[in-house]
Amino acid sequence: METFPVIDLSKLNDGDDQRGSTMELIKDACENWGFFELVNHGISHELLDTVEKLTKEHYRKCMEQRFKEMVASKGLSAVESEVSDIDWESTFYLRHLPTSNMSEIPDLEEGYRKTMKEFAEELEKLAEQLLDLLCENLGLEKGYLKNTFYGSKGPTFGTKVSNYPPCPKPDLIKGLRAHTDAGGVILLFQDDKVSGLQLLKDGQWVDVPPMKHSIVINLGDQLEVITNGKYKSVMHRVIAQPDGTRMSIASFYNPGSDAVIYPAPALVEKEAEESQVYPKFVFEDYMKLYAGLKFQAKEPRFEAMKAIESTVKLGGPIATV
Repeated sequence: METFPVIDLSKLNDGDDQRGSTMELIKDACENWGFFELVNHGISHELLDTVEKLTKEHYRKCMEQRFKEMVASKGLSAVESEVSDIDWESTFYLRHLPTSNMSEIPDLEEGYRKTMKEFAEELEKLAEQLLDLLCENLGLEKGYLKNTFYGSKGPTFGTKVSNYPPCPKPDLIKGLRAHTDAGGVILLFQDDKVSGLQLLKDGQWVDVPPMKHSIVINLGDQLEVITNGKYKSVMHRVIAQPDGTRMSIASFYNPGSDAVIYPAPALVEKEAEESQVYPKFVFEDYMKLYAGLKFQAKEPRFEAMKAIESTVKLGGPIATV
């Protein structure tokens, strides 16, 4: 079994040879895994430790009891057959761009709010650095991906804060059911002690190793479309664990709602226009479709957007049912 790609981002600054081999590792991870893990990514360990400490405290104080009540109300502790319509997770969402909703989230202490704002700013910089590294590997001009994501109001960027408590029936209930991510680039800060995240590679489920102070990167559906399939979004899931609560903080750097997404012309074969196998659409319309089909294969979503594209001239947002 190949080992999961772990990339030391600091080596980009260690001379041409190290930079070249690091870029090659990123290229291979994007083309063959859709996932990789970053170390020495430039976000301070002190900040990461504070984020983890405050997130776990917030869960214990504000979320744990609510989760137990939900489990009891749905009878999840006593299920006898596989549960296919609910996930064993406790979550809340923070929106950072184009506007923040941090001040509206109840129960967040001021220190936690401030820390998460600082963390989001660091992740935003890292996401934009990664997009330019992907441009370089793809032979696209610097800034192409960021500009494509921009739309009229800039990118959308938000964070899903999740905890996966110990589960009495991990064989019957998923922490999070298998799916691909709809958006652009996803940056995950995960628990380094309690595992559970897996991705599907060559028909096998592969563990994403928990590593202290690492940031796990995965590619969403929009990057598959823009690269015309050169990079692929990958099915992944979270396996609930019988012991320990797993923390997962996933930040999604996505296109703006009105950004128009389509394969980069430079990546579509000039002599064969039919090699453009992906649709052109407005990101917001893809998200409307995704909302109801998240836990299904992505290919029918692309086909549905293609069918809409063929009947509607892309001027403004497409009405999807």
